[in-house]
Amino acid sequence: MAALPFRVRSTDRPGLDFSFSGLKTFAANTIAANDTDDQTRADIAYAFQDAVVDTLAIKCKRALDQCGLNRLVVAGGVSANRYLREKLDVLTKKRGGDVFYPRPEFCTDNGAMIAYAGMQRLKNGEHMGLGVKAQPRWPLDTLAAVDSEQTDS
Repeated sequence: MAALPFRVRSTDRPGLDFSFSGLKTFAANTIAANDTDDQTRADIAYAFQDAVVDTLAIKCKRALDQCGLNRLVVAGGVSANRYLREKLDVLTKKRGGDVFYPRPEFCTDNGAMIAYAGMQRLKNGEHMGLGVKAQPRWPLDTLAAVDSEQTDS
């Protein structure tokens, strides 16, 4: 299989926003259109990782430039990725800066922590909701304006 042209379009636009939805769709379509042997799956996974890491590095560089900073903190599950760490290490060293990560054992996904907290609440007999109505694509600038009509009692 030839090199795969995985990329994220938002890297071409100014700003710090990005989305991996198009990349995920492209990856799924690439998987469906190709053999499912181990090497092909590995090639697709590598191309996907490469596109994600490139996107994060581009956006981190842009954020550092916009803020006039040379220090970066990376956390969450993605911070365990060794390729991302290598790329961000090179980026910050070129700037004369630093990048900080938690130890790998602390690079957990928030989803697992939320699920564990929910399990503990259920074990304690707590069955009440959080009082928030979920809104897909909820604009961040409206969060401060949430009123009682948008929450469940």
